[in-house]
Amino acid sequence: MIDGMSIFVGTVGSGVHVSRDGGGRFKQIFKPVPFEGNVRALRVDPTDPATVWAGTDAGLFRSGDGGARWAPVPSIAAGRPLWSIAIDPTDPRRIYVGAQPGAFRSTDGGATWQEMAIPVVEECLVGPPRTTNVVVDPRDPAVVWAGAEIDGVFRSEDHGATWTRCSDLGPLPLNGDVHGVAIRPDQHGDGATVLVGGPFGLTRSVDEGRTWELRHFPGFHERNEFAYCRMVMVKADDPQTIFVGTGDSIPGETGGLRISRDGGRSWTLAELPEEPNSVVYWMANHPDRPEVIACASLFGQLFWSTDGGDTWEKCRRGFGEIRSLALAPTVTVSA
Repeated sequence: MIDGMSIFVGTVGSGVHVSRDGGGRFKQIFKPVPFEGNVRALRVDPTDPATVWAGTDAGLFRSGDGGARWAPVPSIAAGRPLWSIAIDPTDPRRIYVGAQPGAFRSTDGGATWQEMAIPVVEECLVGPPRTTNVVVDPRDPAVVWAGAEIDGVFRSEDHGATWTRCSDLGPLPLNGDVHGVAIRPDQHGDGATVLVGGPFGLTRSVDEGRTWELRHFPGFHERNEFAYCRMVMVKADDPQTIFVGTGDSIPGETGGLRISRDGGRSWTLAELPEEPNSVVYWMANHPDRPEVIACASLFGQLFWSTDGGDTWEKCRRGFGEIRSLALAPTVTVSA
């Protein structure tokens, strides 16, 4: 177990599960978050570990007591599934939510919402594109990045008021199938590497999205020349440490977690205690406990590390389909 930490698991088909004792026991939330619903996004307020947001196919929900009780958030994206959530760490009243399609922002803590004019296509190869990632740039909170399904990466320099499309990530439409976005600040704090997970590997840009370079990871078997990549995460206290969830396909039959300790120059495969049964779909970290890392396979395995990813344990509890994770220091819940 992870002492002093709460774990939040968002699933397809069984809503949100919360463990307030570091993975010892999990409680399924039965209402108002639909207990047989789809929860594709979870986010903990970076300034308040008691505040947790959940994006679902039935709307947005918020907990103010560390996940014990939840309430629906009105006036957002009626009828649109929600896929991603970002919170400005310098102003937690500023919240961004990615939907299918489009994205929304609030500047008053979720009381009101406005749709953002991200110039995504109306249709991609699988229908209306999902905004799979929204990321506040750690160098400047006015800069916000968004990744769309089979439509590439977008950038705003004014808190989401206006947006521009970055250059194409590659020559094929599927190069723009964005599964994960992370920003790795350089050691001097002014430049950064933009990291994007996609079906062919990890794409990166060192010039704010003007040009891109694709790095392949080895496939898992002869039918899979290159690994499929999902979420990308930079360790909260160390931009040199990067995690990438990989697999043979989506949902896949096997997966792995790639780790770089040198800013992406070299990579190792994490020694998880059990072979993932599908792509490693999502990960979680929290700045108050940066040595704690959690990752999950799409088909329900949950793993965690308490030493920054050097060694791993598997949670004894299994789930159906895991689509999102979050970690936070456990808070005391009043009666």
